[in-house]
Parts: sequence; C-alpha cells; structure tokens
Amino acid sequence: MLLAIDAGNTNVVFALVEDGTVRARWRIATDPRRTADEYAVWLSQLLALEGYDRSIVEGVIVATVVPRALHNLQVLSSKYFRTEALIAGRAPVEWGIAIDVDEPASLGADRAVNTIAAHALHAGDLIVIDFGTATTFDVSDYSGAYKGGIIAPGINLSLDALVTAAAKLPRIAIEAPATASVVGRNTVDQMHIGIYWGYIAMIEGLVARLKAEVGRPVKVIATGGLADLFRQHTIVFDAIEPDLTIQGLAMMWDKAHIR
Repeated sequence: MLLAIDAGNTNVVFALVEDGTVRARWRIATDPRRTADEYAVWLSQLLALEGYDRSIVEGVIVATVVPRALHNLQVLSSKYFRTEALIAGRAPVEWGIAIDVDEPASLGADRAVNTIAAHALHAGDLIVIDFGTATTFDVSDYSGAYKGGIIAPGINLSLDALVTAAAKLPRIAIEAPATASVVGRNTVDQMHIGIYWGYIAMIEGLVARLKAEVGRPVKVIATGGLADLFRQHTIVFDAIEPDLTIQGLAMMWDKAHIR
C-alpha cells in the first residue's frame, strides 16, 4: 500500500491508499518540532487499530506547505518504512501541468496536487475550492493548466479572529444556523448567521466573479472537511471530492511508477 501524507498548516493527514482507494486516514496537529520517532509511535498504534502492520507500506509520498515539517516526515519514511519518500513537485513526481501564474514556485503543493486530481476526475474548466486553514479557490482550464486563484481566510481563522478581538463574544461551534432567518435574536444566533451565511455569500460571490472572468462553462469542485456543511445551503458545488489531495498524491505516485 501507499502511505500518502498531506502536511498542511493546521493538520498533517496520513492515508493508506490501495489501487486508488483510501483504506484508512488519520490526522494529527501540525507541529514542525514533532520528530520522526513521535510520528512512528502514533502512526504504528493507529495502523494496529485498523489491523495493519507497518510492513504493508510499500511507498510514501508527501505534499507539504510547511517546509520545516518535511525533514522529519522523510526520516519517518526511511527509518520506519524502509523507503525514501517522494516529494510532490520534485523529481520523479513533478507536477506535469502548466503553472501559468507570475510566480510558479510560490504555488502551494496542496493546490497543485488538487488541480492534478480534479482534472483527472472532471473534464473542462474547473474551480477547486479547498476548505482548510485558508479557503482557496483554484482555477484550471480544460487542458489542466493551473491559471491562478484566490486565497481567503478559512472559516475557523475568521471565527478565531472575531472571538479574540471581541472580549464579550463567546466561542461557538461552526454549524448551520437553526433557522433560515438572518435576523438574529441573540448574540450566539447573530454570530452563527454572520459566520455561516457570511461565508456562503463569500463563496457564491467569488465563484460568480471567477466564472464571469473565465467566460466558459466551469465546474466547481469542493474539498476539505467543511464542504459538506456548506452544501446544505448552496447549489454552487457541482461535486464534492473529500479526498482530493490524497487522490492526487496517489495519482502522482502511480504515474511515477508506470514510467
């Protein structure tokens, strides 16, 4: 099996992939100081709980937007899985798509991987929305070329900033408001409305502007843990791919080993 690792700003996701199917996934808070030994203890226990042994891992591929975390993930791979980790974007798993922006090297690995996976799964021009620490909107054309996008604060980040800056506001869960009314009758309801409906308005507004600029039919693909939460009250998504980054990593691994 393949161990695909997506190291983001908030969490590191580990997934076991077999023949393109995600068999198990786990996440741990991102901490660049976490050692390979600490990862190994944690991951070995979770593998065992799922009935797996470390020996089933035949390859490792990593995408990271946290450079300081990469070294320990590479040591984890070589020391505990007896294989050298492939790093997304580096030989032999280069992107293989045109990065048509002003500073191609600045594109986050997760966004490039999402573009690759989305193009493999869906034809035509695409907008990929990834709900992570930041909410990113990535545009690719019908050829699979990455054309640019938008970076907006993630909903958790927005809520944290609001609660931190306003002393009397309580911390609330991110969930859909209890009613469709946008006239809140108390502080908590008003916060739910502002965060939830405000975020949907942002998503719909930015997608409308992106579609107008592309000028051709565009599919909107959503990924990230909060995509299902927003799908309840918007029709802007054409598809939700919860494992898009992991799928992209598996595709890149397969392509490197078919050559």
